[in-house]
Amino acid sequence: MNFIKNKIQGLVVIEPKILKDDRGYFYESYNYDLFKENGIKDVFVQDNESLSQKKVLRGLHFQKPPFSQAKLIRVVQGKVLDVAVDLRKESANYGKHYSIELSEDNKKMFFIPEGFAHGFLTLEDNTIFSYKCTNFYSKESEDSLFWKDADLNIDWGIEDPLLSVKDKHAKNFNEFKTQF
Repeated sequence: MNFIKNKIQGLVVIEPKILKDDRGYFYESYNYDLFKENGIKDVFVQDNESLSQKKVLRGLHFQKPPFSQAKLIRVVQGKVLDVAVDLRKESANYGKHYSIELSEDNKKMFFIPEGFAHGFLTLEDNTIFSYKCTNFYSKESEDSLFWKDADLNIDWGIEDPLLSVKDKHAKNFNEFKTQF
């Protein structure tokens, strides 16, 4: 596996080694020891999966402490634009975001540590999105930021995504007081 760090500390793109032959392919999507050797020491306790049609935008979601979560994300089928927003008040990149395309074809994975809001836009119908979490979901700790907030300036490449009621009414970044 290739672990690629980027301009926002803590975010890591993981490119698995894919073994292909005439039967298909195989790859290891997670190995605790290998992740630990590359600085990801988190222990995952919950796996989640969603199915979405094209133009569905989910996010920008996060869990507040003490139920904050790190996530290891991948796309099993289809394609997404995946976005992480830094909510760590001591970070030089506070309020900045990083986006990446994840797909069944590129098989890239994305590690997002605690202290980030996360969202994704599906770029194909029948997209299956899968992620591991380091903490259990808590309804009382869930929160979200408005996907189209001008202060965040995220280029989603779409004007009218399909949104949940919660995501339509999420707070703006200037109303948000970080606990990270």
